Amino acid sequence: MKQLRWQILVVLVTLAIVAVLLYTQQSSPATGNIIEQQPEQGGVFTEGLVGSLGRLNPLLDWNNSADRDVNSLLFSGLVRFDEHGLPQADLAESWGVSQDGTIYNFTIRPNALWHDGTPVTSDDVIFTIEMMISTGSLYPQDIKDLWGRVEVAKLNEKNLKFTLPEPYVPFIDYLTFGVVPKHLLDSIPPDQMASAEFNIDPIGTGPYKFDQLIVDNGQITGVVLTVSQNYYNTMPFIEQVVFRYYPTSAEAFDAYQQGDVFSISQVSRDILQTALEEPNLSLYTTRMPQMGFVIFNLTSPDAIFLQDPAVRRALMLGLNRPNIINSIMQGQAFVSDSPILPGSWAYYDGTEHFEYDPDAATALLKGEGYVIPSGGGDVRAKDGIPLVFTMVHPDNAMYTQIAQAIQAQWARIGVRVDLLAQPYDQLVLTTLASRSFQSALVDLNLSRSPDPDPYPFWHQAEAVGGQNYSGWDNRAASEYLEQARVTADYSLRARLYRNFQVVFAKELPALPLYVPVYSYGVDSQVQGVQVAPLYEPSDRLNTFSNWFLLTRRALEAATQSP
Repeated sequence: MKQLRWQILVVLVTLAIVAVLLYTQQSSPATGNIIEQQPEQGGVFTEGLVGSLGRLNPLLDWNNSADRDVNSLLFSGLVRFDEHGLPQADLAESWGVSQDGTIYNFTIRPNALWHDGTPVTSDDVIFTIEMMISTGSLYPQDIKDLWGRVEVAKLNEKNLKFTLPEPYVPFIDYLTFGVVPKHLLDSIPPDQMASAEFNIDPIGTGPYKFDQLIVDNGQITGVVLTVSQNYYNTMPFIEQVVFRYYPTSAEAFDAYQQGDVFSISQVSRDILQTALEEPNLSLYTTRMPQMGFVIFNLTSPDAIFLQDPAVRRALMLGLNRPNIINSIMQGQAFVSDSPILPGSWAYYDGTEHFEYDPDAATALLKGEGYVIPSGGGDVRAKDGIPLVFTMVHPDNAMYTQIAQAIQAQWARIGVRVDLLAQPYDQLVLTTLASRSFQSALVDLNLSRSPDPDPYPFWHQAEAVGGQNYSGWDNRAASEYLEQARVTADYSLRARLYRNFQVVFAKELPALPLYVPVYSYGVDSQVQGVQVAPLYEPSDRLNTFSNWFLLTRRALEAATQSP
């Protein structure tokens, strides 16, 4: 009886397989055709956004990254930058630069419209710049100062001209500002812009337009955007975007687990491991616009040995940077060997890469005459001067642990470092600015600067009163930086920055440590997601128009070889 049941089961299974094969053949009407899933318009995407709503106005969002995230879909600049930091057309369809590099002419797209249907004109751009440098703007003073030196002229409704006092190629960086509508804001005095109704009911030019605020118990908890039919570029696939605000990454992650959102704007280190264990959450990790360094004060009279490139090289070889990244930063960074961000068009990977080699570091110091005193001790000295200096560092848990790790690693090669913790503002605004330090553990923030332009940090002219805190005075390196910021030829600029990086790696006025990474969590239902290197967190949405939730089945003829 059992044998008969088994035979019947085999027959039934065989019939089922045959039926499936027949159905599959019938569902492909044309021989050689294949069925492909293609993106379809529609769907609602909801992001758990860490932060809170301030003002949906690019004139006022400088210090609120959550506002900048939303504004990146609502507003447009004349140009935008790709993942390599190269300028691309946005509101402007084209631009030209005079031979001497002082005049920039821009042409606005003829089909560029505000969300209310009004054409975008040169007047809107000029008005936005005037508001940027006004007292009501939250733009930093250095940007206001730059625009104060630029002559802006309207040529006609769609063309305008910028005249610079001297050539300055990184000027393109300053043209990504979100343009605001003159016809809606012209009547508002600059000092009253912060309280304008526009800030919670904005009109922009981006791929999405404002729909409504989400209000729960009298509090704004989210904002809804819908696709703009007036958008001048490729129409996004996703029809509606909802941003819901959460105070922390952990709360945004809880909302994801409850099915309330599709994505988490930033997966912070405290939830990283749990997020990695979530089966349907895809994590996109990319470079942040930030670099960690140990900067040496090469002019310090109390640590003159730091002026010796061989000593600085030994200190570099004595650093176990992978250990610091893995044990302290939970792997949320990668080793850096250059003062230019990896992924930039200007980055040169051919410079020397420094591996942890304490034996080589010890041998180098011995070769320079630094030895352990015969009387005992564990600190090397030369001519009676011990390798002892102070390193100031930010007064928080992570930087303190990094500083302690560096202290222990250098102790193994006979160098003693005394640590001094300071609040970050005091460290930067007082200690570094006054050059009252011997070495410092700092992060250089390169946000919103796609053009690398290392001039401010490493040119000899910035050594006194500028941001060249190390006081590095290298004429060859400075000449490369001078030339690179005045020529519009990117291939020539790349060669100049390559030469600069080679000199930097040889001299090591500061020790590159790491580049932190940014982790963005998106549910696997969302397709087409790509996240390139960031120049600010909102850049994770640069390719949002290509993301999709819905698909349609389409037949395509299969390609056959003749």
